[in-house]
Amino acid sequence: MNKSLLLSLFFLWTIGGNLFGQTKVSGVIVDKLNQPVPFANVVFKDSNEGIVANEDGHFYLESKKTYTAIVITSVGFSDREIALEKAVNYNLRIRLNEAESLNEVVIFTGKTSKKNNPALDILRKIWERKRKNGLYQFDQYQMEKYEKVEFDMNSIDSAFMKKKLFKGMEFVFKHIDTSSVTGKTYLPIFINESLSDVYGNNKLKKVKEKLKANKNSGFSDNQQILSFVKDLYSDYDIYNNHLTFFDKSFTSPLSKTGIDVYNYVLRDSAYIDKKWCYNILFYPRRKNELTFKGDFWVNDTTFAIKKINMAVTKSANINWVKDIYIEQEFEVQNDSVFLLTRDYMMSDFALNKKEESKGVYGKRTSLYQNHKFNIEKPASFYKEEVNYIDNEVYNKSEEYWDENRFENLNKDEKGVYKMLDTLQTVKKFQNLYNLVSILGSGYVQFGHFDYGPIFSTFGYNEVEAIRIRVGGRTYFGPNDPWRLQGYTAYGFGDDKFKYGLSGKWMIDKKNRIIISGGNRRDIEQIGASLTTTNDVLGRSFASSSLFSTGSNGKLTNINLSNLGVEIEPIKNLTFQTGFSYRTLESASNTFSLDYYTDNTYTTTKSDVKQSEINFQVEYTPNRKTIGYGVERNNVDSPFSRFYINYSHGFKGLLDSDFKYEKIQLYYKQPIIIGPLGRSNVIMEVGKTFGTIPLGLMNVIPGNQTYFTIENTFSNLNFYEFVTDQYAMLQWDHNFGGRLLSRIPFMRKLNWREIIGVKAVYGTISDANRAINASGLIYNAPEDVYWEYSAGIGNIFKVLRIDFAWRGNYLNTPDTQRFSIKGSFGFYF
Repeated sequence: MNKSLLLSLFFLWTIGGNLFGQTKVSGVIVDKLNQPVPFANVVFKDSNEGIVANEDGHFYLESKKTYTAIVITSVGFSDREIALEKAVNYNLRIRLNEAESLNEVVIFTGKTSKKNNPALDILRKIWERKRKNGLYQFDQYQMEKYEKVEFDMNSIDSAFMKKKLFKGMEFVFKHIDTSSVTGKTYLPIFINESLSDVYGNNKLKKVKEKLKANKNSGFSDNQQILSFVKDLYSDYDIYNNHLTFFDKSFTSPLSKTGIDVYNYVLRDSAYIDKKWCYNILFYPRRKNELTFKGDFWVNDTTFAIKKINMAVTKSANINWVKDIYIEQEFEVQNDSVFLLTRDYMMSDFALNKKEESKGVYGKRTSLYQNHKFNIEKPASFYKEEVNYIDNEVYNKSEEYWDENRFENLNKDEKGVYKMLDTLQTVKKFQNLYNLVSILGSGYVQFGHFDYGPIFSTFGYNEVEAIRIRVGGRTYFGPNDPWRLQGYTAYGFGDDKFKYGLSGKWMIDKKNRIIISGGNRRDIEQIGASLTTTNDVLGRSFASSSLFSTGSNGKLTNINLSNLGVEIEPIKNLTFQTGFSYRTLESASNTFSLDYYTDNTYTTTKSDVKQSEINFQVEYTPNRKTIGYGVERNNVDSPFSRFYINYSHGFKGLLDSDFKYEKIQLYYKQPIIIGPLGRSNVIMEVGKTFGTIPLGLMNVIPGNQTYFTIENTFSNLNFYEFVTDQYAMLQWDHNFGGRLLSRIPFMRKLNWREIIGVKAVYGTISDANRAINASGLIYNAPEDVYWEYSAGIGNIFKVLRIDFAWRGNYLNTPDTQRFSIKGSFGFYF
C-alpha cells in the first residue's frame, strides 16, 4: 500500500471517526527467510472473527468491536500473538518460527493428509446430508428477498483525487468509504436495491422470483445494468460440487472432489447460536486452479453449514478479477433446519492482480426472511413470463423503501443516490459515459438516432476493393416496440453503391408477435455459411475483413426482399414464418453461377430469381435476454440452441426459376465439465429435394480469413465443397488452463489450452450435377472431410491462436493443409 494511500486513509480516519470499524489491522506474514507464509489463519484474540491470508501472506482484518491482540497460526509454525497498540494497525510484518514440536490439535504438516484427518470425516458427513438440509427438506417453499448491488471504484488515494479527469467532479470524493474485506478505500458509483418474493417447488425443480420493487441510482439503462450484474453474480449453492462464477467453474470446498484440490484442517469448535459447531479451514493444494481459501462452521449433528467465508486465490486462472470474496450465514429455524439468511459476494475487477492496482468492486448482498413451507401452487404458476415488465416496481416512494428494506442503508449509501443523480448533470461525466457506451454498443447516439455500427465502416474484398459503409437505426430506448435501420456502402473497386433497409414492429408485447420486412442490394460471400439467412442486414462475409488468404473473388450480387412474422408463446420457444424473394448473379468475372435451363444442356442462364416461403422453430433453453423491446440482446452466458427450418421454393411465382424443398436441423450444446473446462458440440444436417443451381446449393463453409470463425472449416476455401444433402459435427473443448497449470515454468502465463475436431459428410444428386454450367467442378465430401485443431487462449489475456490441420483430402489442388487463425476477445 503506497504512502499517498496511507495519507488518504489517515485523513479519512481523522474525519471519519466512528463511521468505520473500531479495530483494523493489515500486514504480511513471513517465515525466518522472509518468504511469505500462505494461507495463515489470523484471528482477533478470544473471538471467532478471523481471516485467512492469501498465497502471498497478505491479510486484512476488521471488526466493529475493540480488540487488543491478534493470533496467527499456520500449519508447521508456532502460534504467535501480536499486541495491537492502537485501533488501526497497518502494514505489520509478522515473522513465524517453525514449530519445535507440533501442538496436539495441529497434526498436519505441509499438504494435509487424506488419511486419519478428522476434518475429512466431518466433510464426508456433510456430503451424506447435503440434500437433506435447508430448503431441500420441503416439497415447496416461499420467502421474501432483499438484494442490494453496488459498484465502487477502489484504491482511491490523494493523487487519484487530484487527476484532471475529475476536475469539476470533486464532490464525489465526499462519499469515500473503506472495505471491511480488503481495507482499501472505495467510491460508490452505482447502487441498486430490489425486493422480491421467491417461490420454489423441489418436486418440479422450479423456482420463480416475482419483483415487487426496484430502486437504482439514476442510470436510465437500469435493465441492462441489472441483467449484466445478474449474469456476473449468478445464483449458486455452496453444497454443489462446482460453483460457476464469471463463466468459470470453481471447485466448491464442500465438493466430493474437494479432497483432491484442497487441504482441510479441523481448527476449532464452539457454540454458535446455542449449536455446537466445528470450524474447518481449507486452502488449495496447488496454484492456478479455480479454487478458494477460507473456513466454515458446521453443526455437529445435522452437519449443516452455519457460516462460510471463502475467497478465490489470486493465482486462479481468471482474468480481470483480482479478488472474489463470498460470505454466507445460515440461521437455525428449529433443531434440524438451517436456512440461508444472508449471502454476500464481492469481486474486485482490475486490469492486473498487483496489490496496489486500482479497480472496481462489484458487491451483492442478498437477505432472506419470512420463510413458509409446503404451500402448493399449480405447475402453471411457475411458467416464465415471455415479455413482461411492470414499470410500477421502479416507482416506489422513499417511504415504501424505508418501511420495507430488510436493513437500513448506512450514511454513505444514502448519500450515493443523491451524488450519482448530481453526477449525471455534469457534462464531463456525460461525455465519459457516452464514450464507454459507444465502445460497448458500436453506435454513436444523436438524439433518437444511432449511427453505426462504427466497427463495420471499412472493409475489403477483390471485387469492391476498399469498401466504406455508413448506417444507423432509430433508438428511443432499450424497450422500443419498433425499430428502423439501414445502411449504404460504396466499393471503390466496382464503383457501385449498395444499401440495406429493414423495419420491425412488435404488435403484441406479451407473446412477442413481431412483423418485419426489408430489402438489401449488396455483395455477399455465400460460401461462408451453410444456413441461408433472410436477415437483410445480416453480416456480410464479403467485406468483414481487410485481409484474407487465397482468392476471395467468388462473390455474389444479391437483391433480397423479405416479409416475416414471429411469435414466442413460451419463454425461449420461437415460431417464425416468412416470404422472401431474391435475385443472385455473380459479382466477379472470375466466378460464375451459370446453369442449364433446358434438357439438352445447351442454353444457360447466369442469374437466379427465386421466391421462397420458410417456417422455422427455434428453442433456446436457459437463454437470458436483456430488455423487453422488439430487439433484445443475449446475456453472455452459455445456453443450448436447437432449430429446424423448412423452406419451399416456388417456380413461376414472380418469375421464379426453381421449385424445391429444403429442411435443415441445427443443435448446439455447451457442456461444462467441472474443473476440466467447457465443451461446445454443434450438429447440423440438411437436405434439398429438387433440382437447383449453384446459387441455391448448400456450400460447406470455408474460412479464408486470418481469424477464427465459428461454424466454418479453417482449412477449406470458399466453394471447395458443395452439397445438396449434408451432415456436420463440430466439437471443441477449452480446458481453461487445467493442464498447463501443472507445468511449473508455464504456470504464471495463465494460458488456456483448446482442442477441437470438425467433420462433414455430403453428397450431390445427378440432376444437380447435370445442370451445373458454372465451370466450378462440384466436389462433395462423400469421404467424410475432417480437420483437427489445437490452440492456446488467454495470451496477454485477449489473444487466442488456433492451429488447424486437414485430416484428409490432402491432394486437392490449392489445398490448405495447415492454417493458423487468431481471435481477440475479453474473457474472464
